[in-house]
Amino acid sequence: MTADGVGRKRSRRGQGDRLRTEVLDAVNRLLSEWGSDEKLTMRAVAKEVGVAAPSIYLHFSDKAELVWAALTDKYQQLAEVMDRADRDATDGGPRERLRAQVHAYCRFAQENPGHYRLMYEVRQPTVEPDRMGQHPSRLVSRGIRRALARCAEQGYPLALPLHQAAHTLWTGLHGLVSIQHSLAIDAPPPLVTSLADGLLDVLVGTELTSGRTTPATNEVDRLIAETALDDTESC
Repeated sequence: MTADGVGRKRSRRGQGDRLRTEVLDAVNRLLSEWGSDEKLTMRAVAKEVGVAAPSIYLHFSDKAELVWAALTDKYQQLAEVMDRADRDATDGGPRERLRAQVHAYCRFAQENPGHYRLMYEVRQPTVEPDRMGQHPSRLVSRGIRRALARCAEQGYPLALPLHQAAHTLWTGLHGLVSIQHSLAIDAPPPLVTSLADGLLDVLVGTELTSGRTTPATNEVDRLIAETALDDTESC
């Protein structure tokens, strides 16, 4: 027996990768069951897996790192779906590429409600502001930000400074799909993407301009930018 009163199987020794996988699976199960991170502790996860709590700290320094690692594959999946939609729409120009990403986001949320709930609708650990740029959701927001920057660079005016526009677009999309989940509304995908198109049209002008395409930065934009990793950094 361990100090926690949990019997640890000898087969776990020397199987760090396997243990890590089991730990991340357990985090997903507990978050899904409990609906937030409030009861989620290293000890609770260890009990779920059947190991001593110190074993968890060999892989994760704190609860935030643990939860983020458990959800990273889901953010990666969404980012890849959006990137593929973007590349498939290359011939349509920057605005249509952004629209393709927006539609892909909505479809993913509708087709994978369980994943989406864990990613964006279940409370996650609170961290210091300077750590937020490391959150795996950056994989998704970065794609949106780059697509908006491409629109501005090619002459389509943005209604808001870049980081604020990207954050506003994402929160708007989240609101559209989240309300479908919370109110159990089975809206047809074309309706949801049509609503998303309206949001895009508000944020990105439909006509090319030779003038300034990005408003001057403001306090809100700077605050959001402080939590975003530089786009040149790797995933």
